[in-house]
Amino acid sequence: MTTTPDIIRFLTPPAVAKRLGVTPERVISWIRAGRLRAVNLSDGPIRPRYRVAPDDLERFLTSREVSPRPRPVRRRCEPTVKHYFRGGDER
Repeated sequence: MTTTPDIIRFLTPPAVAKRLGVTPERVISWIRAGRLRAVNLSDGPIRPRYRVAPDDLERFLTSREVSPRPRPVRRRCEPTVKHYFRGGDER
């Protein structure tokens, strides 16, 4: 039985943009800023040909996850505290 290596399907910036619902320019700006890891396949510096590995895209999305804020704990009054501004004599 022979085993074949897993083929990694790299994504282009337009493909990443389509998945995320943003423009390709936004994806390229993330790559240039170093937020999204990519590989440049071009030979020259004139026009880059970026490709993004699926694992790098997943890492990028995980780093941008948002979790809801915890609900604040409501403080209660101590029963021994006398309230001067309430009506009547409450204890």
